Amino acid sequence: MSQDEITGGKLHRLAKLLMDTGEASTVNEAEEKLKGYRLGIHVDRDVLDSPAYQAGLLTAINTGRRCFLGGILIFGDLNVPLKIPWRHFQTVADAVKDLQGKVVDKLDASIPLISFSDELPEGWEGDFGVKPAIHGWSGGILPIQDQFDFSGKEMFTPAGVLAGALAVSEAFQFVRGGNSTVGHRSVGISLWKPARDVDWLNADLGPNLAFLPQKLWLIGLGNLGQAYLWTLGFLPYKAKHKMKDDVKLVLQDTDCLEEANDSTSLLTDLNMVGMKKTRAMSDWCEQYGFQTSLIERKFANDLNANDEEPYLSLCGVDNAKARGTLEKAGFKRVLEAGLGKGVEEYLCFRMHTFPASKSAESYWGQKLGKDDAEKLIQQPAYQDLHERGLDRCGLTELAGRSVGAPFVSAIASTLVIAEALRMLNGGDAIEVIDGDLRSFPTLNKVIPIQIKLKAFNPGMIKV
Repeated sequence: MSQDEITGGKLHRLAKLLMDTGEASTVNEAEEKLKGYRLGIHVDRDVLDSPAYQAGLLTAINTGRRCFLGGILIFGDLNVPLKIPWRHFQTVADAVKDLQGKVVDKLDASIPLISFSDELPEGWEGDFGVKPAIHGWSGGILPIQDQFDFSGKEMFTPAGVLAGALAVSEAFQFVRGGNSTVGHRSVGISLWKPARDVDWLNADLGPNLAFLPQKLWLIGLGNLGQAYLWTLGFLPYKAKHKMKDDVKLVLQDTDCLEEANDSTSLLTDLNMVGMKKTRAMSDWCEQYGFQTSLIERKFANDLNANDEEPYLSLCGVDNAKARGTLEKAGFKRVLEAGLGKGVEEYLCFRMHTFPASKSAESYWGQKLGKDDAEKLIQQPAYQDLHERGLDRCGLTELAGRSVGAPFVSAIASTLVIAEALRMLNGGDAIEVIDGDLRSFPTLNKVIPIQIKLKAFNPGMIKV
């Protein structure tokens, strides 16, 4: 990418990570390093006879191809009927190809491996390997040498999304270096009973889903908003629901898709650059039979949901002013997630439920301090851009953009969607979940709801 083309709207969000740490002295060097990252995936046909493991595989490929720019290489028999919806495809093989996975006859032992199998590929003796594992509502990863019973026909697809994204997180941390525990630890979350002290592999399986959301208002259709749709789309909505136009989504955003969105947002590809996010996501939703209404204005406290609109909102914006007004728009319940932005925090995530013991305004209503752009501008890659003619305004704009990884938003999406599903299926409400993918356990803080929530009808469909 030439200097004239460098803008915040085009820069890959993980290339920015390498620039911000000082590892790359130019933009091109950062991009070339990402192109050196490759990821192998081994699949067992029998394991793929499961909606949740199919969701895990597609999530691993979709998140992986956006951070391992050298390619996602898949070994195994993929000619399995697709048990989850992905566009119009009928087999796992077709979905994998559509998501830019490359099927190979042999996996190079030098690259990190994600294995959906209890058997290692013949001849593989690599340094890093993990296996996604699902246990009811729990999803996680195990060291590749650990045995796990894959015989269950797992149905809770958000646990699959969680497992696939956690596997990519471990692999990415491995190629990045600096965390000696990755690949050697069991990491997972129970989406039915999220807690620091719950053993996810032995946790309560959670119930079979009885009800699914019927009406949702999505605020923000970038990294997080698209992750919500990705996870929502794998839920077991039946054709009869879609034919009756039962599932209604309000999609709210003001922006157009940029090249940089392809590096983080799970339903974006480069062919969509320039489209309004609302309209691109509406096209995707309506392929699934979801009915959409579009709002192309900024979220603010002058919006007020009425009885014909969803009272349950999923928020995925990173604008503090908008987040501070979430409880003023007439929603009965807001489920909100946020992602860490910088070098030290990009592997962090947090989920909130509102109303709660602490208001949204108390979190985000205060005046924000200045960001750390001045320090970043001193890094070699930014200085190189300055020497090649990028002015200070352009440097500041570039430095102010967030570092981002698609697997983090995918993980956060499972917490938000699971919160909605627990609300509809008799589970406990959680006020705050705070996590860091560097650490074990993954969840640093889980706070059950501290107030009595008023009952309301969010709109639901029987499975």
